[in-house]
Amino acid sequence: MELRQLEYFVTVAEERNFTRAAERVHISQSGVSAQIRQLERELGAELFDRSARTATLTAAGRAALDHARAALAAAAAVGQAVGEVTGLIRGRLVVGMVIGCTLTPLFDALSAFHRAHPGVEISLQEDNSDRLVEAVRLGTADVALVGTAAAPEGLEALTIISERLVVVVPDAHPLASRRRVTLRDVAAHPIVCMPPGTGLRTVFDGACAAQDLRPGIALQASAADAVADLAARGLGVAVLSESMAAGHRDRVVVRTIDDVEDPALLALVWRSGRSPAVRELLTYCEREFGGPGGGRPSPGSVSVTG
Repeated sequence: MELRQLEYFVTVAEERNFTRAAERVHISQSGVSAQIRQLERELGAELFDRSARTATLTAAGRAALDHARAALAAAAAVGQAVGEVTGLIRGRLVVGMVIGCTLTPLFDALSAFHRAHPGVEISLQEDNSDRLVEAVRLGTADVALVGTAAAPEGLEALTIISERLVVVVPDAHPLASRRRVTLRDVAAHPIVCMPPGTGLRTVFDGACAAQDLRPGIALQASAADAVADLAARGLGVAVLSESMAAGHRDRVVVRTIDDVEDPALLALVWRSGRSPAVRELLTYCEREFGGPGGGRPSPGSVSVTG
C-alpha cells in the first residue's frame, strides 16, 4: 500500500468521479483507476461502486476513508515537522480564487512566496465563492480568495475589501435622478445580478429576505463588467459593489443602496492549524494587502466577479 494510492482513493471519494479526480492529481484517468484497483486487490475489497456515472463509496470504502485521510495527514505532518526545524518549506499549495479574479496584490504575494520557496508547487483553482469555501473546509484547497457576506463559519479569514452594495443604471432610468435609493426602490425593477453562490448575491439575497422583498432577477452574469454592460443597455437594474461599478461611471449612474448596510466582503479564508506553507503565504498576503485586518487595494488593482 502506497501513499499515492491513498491520495487517489481520497480524491475520487471527494470528487465522486474518476475523471475529475485525475484532473485534480494531474495524471491520467487510467492511472488513477489502475492504482485504486491495485489498492482494492491489496485490501481484498472494492472501495467504489462503479455501476453508475457517479463513483460511490462501498461499505468498505466508507470504512477506509477516514483512516486514509489520517494516514495522509500524518505523512504531511512528518514533512511539516522537519520543515519547521530546518526552515525548509516544501510540498503543494492549492490557492482558490473566485472566477474572473484579477487582484494584483494577491498575484504579487504569490510571486514573492514562489521566489522565497521554490520547493512549493503552487496550484490555482477557480470557482464560485460557495464551492471554494467548501473546498477549504474539505482540505482540497489550502487558502482561497472568496466573496462573502461574513467570515465563513469554522474558518479563519483576512478581510481584503469591505464595500456597500450599489445600483447601476443608465442616465435615463428613473432611479438615476434620485439622491436616495432604497432596496425597495431597487426591487421594483427587473434586476441584473450575479448568480447564487457568489458573495455579492448572498449579501443581496439576505438583505431582500430581511425586508421580505422578492425582486425579479431578470438576468444573471458571473462577471461584473457583463452585469454593468447589461444595465447600461437598459436590460435591468444592476446590483454590484462599489469597486465593481467604479470603472463604469463614465456611462452609467451609480447610487449606494441606502438601507443595505451589510457590506460585501472579499476575504482570504483558511482552516485553523495552518501548515507552514499557508502560514508563510499569509505573511506575504498581509504585507501586500496592508497588514492584518486587510487593506484596501489601490484603484485599478482589483477586478473580481464575487
